[in-house]
Amino acid sequence: MSSQREHPYQADFAPAPTHLLILHLSGSVTVRRGQGQAAQARSISPGGLFLQPAGRELSVELTDGLDTVHAYLTDQALREANGGRPVKPAEELGVIDPLAEQLMRELDSAVQHWEPSARTYVDQLTSMLAAQVVRRHVSSPTAHAPAPSHSGLSDQQLDAVRDLMHDRIAEPLPVADLASAASLSSSQFTRQFRASTGHSPHQYLLGLRLERASRLLRTGSAPIGQVALECGFSHQEHLTRVMRSRLGTTPAAVRREGRRRR
Repeated sequence: MSSQREHPYQADFAPAPTHLLILHLSGSVTVRRGQGQAAQARSISPGGLFLQPAGRELSVELTDGLDTVHAYLTDQALREANGGRPVKPAEELGVIDPLAEQLMRELDSAVQHWEPSARTYVDQLTSMLAAQVVRRHVSSPTAHAPAPSHSGLSDQQLDAVRDLMHDRIAEPLPVADLASAASLSSSQFTRQFRASTGHSPHQYLLGLRLERASRLLRTGSAPIGQVALECGFSHQEHLTRVMRSRLGTTPAAVRREGRRRR
């Protein structure tokens, strides 16, 4: 992900190894793409998307200043979202896709305000964005996302994933590592984990972190900042913010309650 303030320009770009999705945050602004008879020009309003598939040369002209958010998606991410089958994204110029816009804005916010514990959440958002590209922005007839699976993880798979979450609760935990514990691709794992638990991997892991933090606060005497780090939060303020949002309380209040009970 990157946020950019772009100035008017005209340029030719060599093929890139990743698929590029650009969200226009300001405008309207005219964008010209291509050369000669194949050239296209369109006035793109805020919320419009520009999609450049990997491996293709790009000639583009921007006629005015523009604020953008760029997402760079690997071919592997799109293949995973398409059940392992190859995907050929279409060249898009000014298309409107509210879900892709929402996902890109949320990804940009997560990156701009980065917390190591957000790794699982960012992986989940990336998988959702890749799936949306597969569903809405492909040009290959073979690129069809698989129907969502309503079957969940087996008991053995779920136990393995929970064990990994508990063992690495203080670390940034990529979805790919959780999926590997269940011997699934990231996209398959995310769907089946939700079917089994009713929660996304990020939500479930956050709940485990809060449970452990609450237990340590009630029963121990370690400083709140230390408890936050031991439970996968970036700092004391991060734990306080999440606990207030999800539990309606604060670490200090949980500690006072534990002392009263003792």
